[in-house]
Amino acid sequence: MDYTLSVSDTLNYRSTVHLSLEKMAKKKKDMCTNTIALNRKARHDYTIEDQYEAGIVLEGWEVKSLRDGRAQLKESYVSVYKGEVYLLGAHFSPLASASTHVNPIPTRKRKLLLHTKEISKLIGATEREGYTIVPLSLYWQRGKAKLKIALAKGKKQYDKRQSAKQRDWDRQKHRLLKQ
Repeated sequence: MDYTLSVSDTLNYRSTVHLSLEKMAKKKKDMCTNTIALNRKARHDYTIEDQYEAGIVLEGWEVKSLRDGRAQLKESYVSVYKGEVYLLGAHFSPLASASTHVNPIPTRKRKLLLHTKEISKLIGATEREGYTIVPLSLYWQRGKAKLKIALAKGKKQYDKRQSAKQRDWDRQKHRLLKQ
């Protein structure tokens, strides 16, 4: 048996490898658009310290409404109760075509799934150090809904003004360097 490759065979192989790499790059770009909801107010009102990724226990109608993009994290917060972490105040609007035998509650408390070490860190920081736990974003990852939560400290009014000034100065500096 002769396993020699001609020049045209190697070029065809390289082009197919190049095409498959391009497809993988497109998939990675598409994965970035898996965001369902953002909590922009949290970054404005709090200084973010540590971030954690948590899974969420959802019902069927909630998954359908998330796929449709009907979620709001604006007034939501995270609470620790009896060693378990819950998302409270998040609003998931039910679809009109949801099942008729299920009574959807849009703002029910939802359990968050974290490792026990992460839960103990969150408990310690909130009880001893005065931190709060804030939801930042809700997104899809490998077909599962994930919630990014953060340990945060509340900003004072003068901190908010200072961060706005810093942001404006960074914009001006970027414009000047661009010219």
